[in-house]
Amino acid sequence: MTGEQGLPRPRGLSGWTTRRWLRVGVAASLVVLTLLGATGAWVLARTTAISEDLVEVRSPALTTSIRLESALLNQETGIRGYGLTGNAEFLVPYQRGLTDQGVFTTRLADLLHSDPGGLKDVQAVDEAVEAWQERFARPIAAAAPGAAPALAAERAAEGKTAFDAVRAALAGQQQELQADRANARDELFAAMRLRNWIFYVVALVIAALAGLVFEGLRRGITTPLEQLGADARAVAGGDFEHPITPTGPADLRRLGAEIDSMRKRLVHELAFIEEARLRLDDQAADLKRSNAELEQFAYVASHDLQEPLRKVSSFTQLLQRRYGGQLDARADQYIEYAVDGANRMQTLINDLLDFSRVGRVHHTHESIDLGSVMERTLSALSVGIEESGAVITHDELPTLVADRTQMGMLWQNLIGNAVKFRRPGETPQIHVSAEREGELWRFAVTDNGIGIAPEYAEKVFVIFQRLHTKDAYHGSGIGLAMCKKIVEFHGGTIGIDPAYTDGTRITFTLATAPPENTDHDAAGAGADLVGGELAS
Repeated sequence: MTGEQGLPRPRGLSGWTTRRWLRVGVAASLVVLTLLGATGAWVLARTTAISEDLVEVRSPALTTSIRLESALLNQETGIRGYGLTGNAEFLVPYQRGLTDQGVFTTRLADLLHSDPGGLKDVQAVDEAVEAWQERFARPIAAAAPGAAPALAAERAAEGKTAFDAVRAALAGQQQELQADRANARDELFAAMRLRNWIFYVVALVIAALAGLVFEGLRRGITTPLEQLGADARAVAGGDFEHPITPTGPADLRRLGAEIDSMRKRLVHELAFIEEARLRLDDQAADLKRSNAELEQFAYVASHDLQEPLRKVSSFTQLLQRRYGGQLDARADQYIEYAVDGANRMQTLINDLLDFSRVGRVHHTHESIDLGSVMERTLSALSVGIEESGAVITHDELPTLVADRTQMGMLWQNLIGNAVKFRRPGETPQIHVSAEREGELWRFAVTDNGIGIAPEYAEKVFVIFQRLHTKDAYHGSGIGLAMCKKIVEFHGGTIGIDPAYTDGTRITFTLATAPPENTDHDAAGAGADLVGGELAS
């Protein structure tokens, strides 16, 4: 049988989880401790009961019996003295003895109310005392002082016998009380010994349970977790072939099996990644060769290709100047087409070279004042600005670590486009804003020109993507693509603000310092892009 995730389904105790082991262990411990606690409580209750019986019943009863005997002896002494002398003063201890007798007898009856044998002894003493008083004590006490000696002499033998019976009853009662007190003391000592043994057993059981819990936690939890941790650390250290050995309760074994399954998947993924890395290395080598070829192509485009193009342009212009008007109108038109095509081809090649140099050929990054770069850009565009009458304003521009040449190209393309794509018959109003956003600066170039429809907001940043014909607006369609490449090379983003509808607002961000690996990444990306552009 198999359980979850194809793991063998354990049977019996081996299938118990940590929670189940803990529940059973805690339940068993509670049962044992409850039984021991109940036994201890019973022993304590019995010890307390015996102690209370000994202190509050047996000892006081024996003491009261002795006091009762003393009261009866006082009565006997008083009656005997009165019977011998007839002196009424001897009746005082007799009367006191009667009072004490009543008190002590009642006290004994109260103390021994739950002891039938003790009550029987009390009754026997009362009967013996009553017989002695009826036949001897009361008649003599009631006799006149002159008659008392004669009566006492007459009943002396009978009185002695009756009081001996009283003494015997008292002796039997006290003997029983002493025996009961001794038994109670023995029971108390036995209960205390049992209590002590139970406490010793409870302590041993608690110590044993603590040892079992510790050993159970060690074997069932800590040791398997340590083994699991050691295996996991071995895998984390790079030994991905090291197996995870499931041990311990069922849930920990299941956890170990799941981690081992993760390890196996990781090994599989690593093998796949290694294979992909090898393919990427091959592609990187191909890309390196392609970049080298592109570098060579850029050199050819900048030197070898422009040389014959300059000749074509120069000779067509000479042909136009020398033979213009001497041929028919169609020939003049063809010559004009050739001159215009050569000039546009030369301009396109120069623009492509500038585009390819972004991120591949650049000056060292330095701290530059974008305000001064803006002023030089406006100076370079002064002719177009004066012709259009454009009004250009800007916020205070920050100082950033960037490529000075590329920042000039960025401003030149953005300001140049804002001036070029103006509304007919309306003075261009162009404003450049700048504000800080955390580690970035956000810039916006806002104009009141013809605007860009929202559906073309992404298209305008693609190289050679023109929204107008070359007859309406001159240019190669590379300007905004070059701006995007420059901004991304400096760790920023660029886009069209769709919320602005009174013209065009282009927003972009620049980092205070370019990313560390910009040069390497941009070089490869620039070469790839140039290759793709030129190939297309």
